[in-house]
Amino acid sequence: MRVLVTGAAGQLGRALLRSAPPQFQVTGCSRQQLDIADAALIERLFASTLPQAVINAAAYTNVEAAESHRNEAYRANAEGVDRLAQACARHGARLVHVSTDFVFDGRKSTPYLPEDVPEPLSVYGASKLEGEHRAQAALGERACIVRSSWLYGEGSSCFVTRMLQLMRGNVAVRVVLDQVGAPTWSRSLAGALWKVVELGLGGIHHWCDSGLASRYDFAVAIAEEALAVQRLQAPPEIIPISSAQYPTRARRPAYAVLDKSSTEAACGARALHWRASLRAMLQSMVPE
Repeated sequence: MRVLVTGAAGQLGRALLRSAPPQFQVTGCSRQQLDIADAALIERLFASTLPQAVINAAAYTNVEAAESHRNEAYRANAEGVDRLAQACARHGARLVHVSTDFVFDGRKSTPYLPEDVPEPLSVYGASKLEGEHRAQAALGERACIVRSSWLYGEGSSCFVTRMLQLMRGNVAVRVVLDQVGAPTWSRSLAGALWKVVELGLGGIHHWCDSGLASRYDFAVAIAEEALAVQRLQAPPEIIPISSAQYPTRARRPAYAVLDKSSTEAACGARALHWRASLRAMLQSMVPE
């Protein structure tokens, strides 16, 4: 099967290219190579590569900046998805579109089901939800929406690498205690996405690593696991704080755990616990 991966230079895109099963003929396009909001460019690419499926890992992901750059966020996360979906419809291709836990408001106390009603709190979340709607409107069941949460990966600017940088600075690190989610390694999500493509799934699905953690729990685990594999030389001081003590422009869901049980059943696979994935990620990093 011929598969086009957009956003190929991002943390998820790189993981997708590295983990592609041998039965797929994969073309990866970075943001510099493909502006997914450029319909003419997409059409030329489809004509030359003839994809049978597209995994859209391209997105505007700066949650804070999206609050003051609404047009840019919607261009990538909604209009770009629409352009891709329309091209898929014309060429008979399936679309696997990666979305986010930020489409929910975090008021639940149990994991969010795929069928739960989204209520985004931020421009980023709203733009991603609009992208979901555009994909489904253009393709129906030939579109598969896969929501994930707290994505991180080696070789990228993410929560893990930012925490490690701060922890190496010999200063106390203050981390929010009252935001809960499921940290997810980009390689874990990539493996699930390839399974979704292989099975031709449609509709809305959730995938994240198992378990849950607060941002503070996640930071403590990063320190412990990094010390164990010598990515840190000394234990850092990590101070739990409330969201009110760390004001941001974008509102974030306080509870953003996704229920992935239906996706696990459909794929015949179980997600690793987030701590096992974190350990594997840190072990795979190139020593500094």
